[in-house]
Amino acid sequence: MTEQGFILFDTAIGRCGIVWGGRGVVGAQHPQPSQQATRARLARRYPRAREAPPPPEVERAINGIVALLRGEARDLSAVALDMDGVPAFHRRVYEIARTIPPGATLAYGEIAARLGAPGEAREVGQALGRNPFAIVVPCHRVLAAGGKIGGFSATGGIATKRRMLAIESIHAKGEPTLFDSAGAGGNHKKEGSVE
Repeated sequence: MTEQGFILFDTAIGRCGIVWGGRGVVGAQHPQPSQQATRARLARRYPRAREAPPPPEVERAINGIVALLRGEARDLSAVALDMDGVPAFHRRVYEIARTIPPGATLAYGEIAARLGAPGEAREVGQALGRNPFAIVVPCHRVLAAGGKIGGFSATGGIATKRRMLAIESIHAKGEPTLFDSAGAGGNHKKEGSVE
């Protein structure tokens, strides 16, 4: 059995958590309503993990997550993930999602098409809803058809997704921007984002 460690850390969206093992990051956690709730959720999902100081490569991942959620365009695609036990389809979805750079988006259907399974947008959404590597696998950058916000399984749901997209200066179609009057629809996309 590989030993696992975890640590909680502060970000612009709240206190997140990360779990690692001998082959990389095993999981990451969006903030829960309280620090205790975040710790309890990690304990349920990763019962073998013990709170510990992170090794250097995990410390670098944490620093990247913190910077990204502060609004810096950080690429987390080099963070080593331990995908043992992750179903093959989910793994392929996560690998494609990791190619979406900060400031860009893809649609569920676009990921399905890249997988060679153009009719499986719903299955892509289900895989992303089970993403154990929150933020490192940027499921918040995957939108519904037509550029709409879509769902989000993290605490806070689509409000959290909107906040993360706003930090990266991405606005889903129909979402107000800073330049729109209250309630007016926006269509702002950061240069280089995918339709």
